[in-house]
Amino acid sequence: MKKNIFYLFPILFLFLVTSCDSEDEPMPEPMTIVETAQATADLSLLVEAVVAADLVDALNSGTFTVFAPNNAAFQALLDSDPTWNTITDIPVDVLTSVLLFHVVEGEVRAADLSDTYVNTLSTGPNMEPLSLQITTTGGVAFDGDAAPLTTDVETSNGVVHIIDKVMLPNSLTDFALSNPDFSLLVGALADPRFNGAFLGALTMEGVDFTVFAPNNAAFQALLDSDPTWNSTADIDENLLGLVLSYHVVAGANVQADQLSNGQVITMYDGGDVTVDLSNGAALATGSGQTVNIILTDVQGTNGVIHVVENVLLP
Repeated sequence: MKKNIFYLFPILFLFLVTSCDSEDEPMPEPMTIVETAQATADLSLLVEAVVAADLVDALNSGTFTVFAPNNAAFQALLDSDPTWNTITDIPVDVLTSVLLFHVVEGEVRAADLSDTYVNTLSTGPNMEPLSLQITTTGGVAFDGDAAPLTTDVETSNGVVHIIDKVMLPNSLTDFALSNPDFSLLVGALADPRFNGAFLGALTMEGVDFTVFAPNNAAFQALLDSDPTWNSTADIDENLLGLVLSYHVVAGANVQADQLSNGQVITMYDGGDVTVDLSNGAALATGSGQTVNIILTDVQGTNGVIHVVENVLLP
């Protein structure tokens, strides 16, 4: 019995020493967003881009959610322009805008995602934050078709979601085309009777627009108001053109916080609407409607969209 106890002492001593050493060993410091990317082989081109755009300090100086394109995504971006062979071939201003379009303030985890638009760190007219579309219905996607590969990578100053595409900031037409709830609006704007006039106008260089965009339910309600209208193609060309023009303000990027009660806004067709903030945000039209604004400040590179629940009638 004494012999067995004698042999136990070295084992007990070794256990105590090992335990003390484990307790004294410092825990590794959590890595920042940039350090996490540097430690991830499939994000090496993203790291090159961040360094080239001089954004390392910016990404380490706050709490962010980063949608991080993998190497295949960046290679596809490089392949899209024959003059881009490496990351450094991309103009710095373009690269900076694109990278910041992948960054959102705060921590947004996969469980927090919903069908919405979020503000990015990239900016557009009047230095307003550009919007990024997130969809979850039918599968998670960012900017229409960028898919998550790995989600909720924790870092010391935020969270990283690895995605399969480099996302580019959106124009107004990009937003309309990528959101299926605007399909009737897009169909009306692209009506061949207009010979591309409306879509062309919304892409005029150097001109910003404010668009009050009816969603599909709004257009369907308009179609249902006349038994001879089964699609927007059934609406008289002049009437449809007048109605579409009555949803657009040219030469101004008007965000929701710039609207005031009683403010009169002149539309592209010359008609006016009056802002009514007495019970939420609404527009009073020339035909006597009071139409609610149901989503505001979807900011694009050439203007801003506010979604309305009915088609505005002059």
